[in-house]
Amino acid sequence: MEAALGLMRRIPPKHSVTALSALVSLLPNHSSDLLSQVDQPLQVLCDSESGKEFILCEYNRDADSYRSPWSNKYHPPLGDALLPSDELRKLEVEANEVFAIYRDQYYEGGISSVYLWEDNNEGFVACFLIKKDGRRGYLQEGLWEAIHVIEVGTSMEDETTRYCLTSTVMLSLTTDKESSGTFNLSGSIRRQVVVFVAHVPQV
Repeated sequence: MEAALGLMRRIPPKHSVTALSALVSLLPNHSSDLLSQVDQPLQVLCDSESGKEFILCEYNRDADSYRSPWSNKYHPPLGDALLPSDELRKLEVEANEVFAIYRDQYYEGGISSVYLWEDNNEGFVACFLIKKDGRRGYLQEGLWEAIHVIEVGTSMEDETTRYCLTSTVMLSLTTDKESSGTFNLSGSIRRQVVVFVAHVPQV
């Protein structure tokens, strides 16, 4: 398993889907671990109701359908699908609006999506995604893809809140123009930080 994860860290992101599929076939007993720990290139779909694009990932997927953060509906339609609570849905709408402004100002374009859902420990999880096509000039391919997952959980025993942030960034740059030279630069990096915050008693 460790060797498989090490291999996936060294494979260009655009080849990760094929490589991951092969590893799942070779290691069927570790398929769930591989699928949860290996991030794949982000795909995009247009929400027919809102006319806006949204990012597809494992965090807004149910069966073979994907939930749009704009309309809160699955594409293609899915009966009895998983949806966030009304409280989290309201926060999700606000987060998408704020993150879209941040994306435009910091990345100068691209596509962003934010998804929230409850976990099994009375907490919640949020996923912030950005996909930016940076092709310009001599670049044939220029992709920046970022996945940020924040897990928030409260422990009543020691009165602390646990925040876990897992960030993955995937980069691909390719050109073969004679005037600029030929190069193919791609890779990904994943980092995780866990913080515990003590509850402050109210006076």
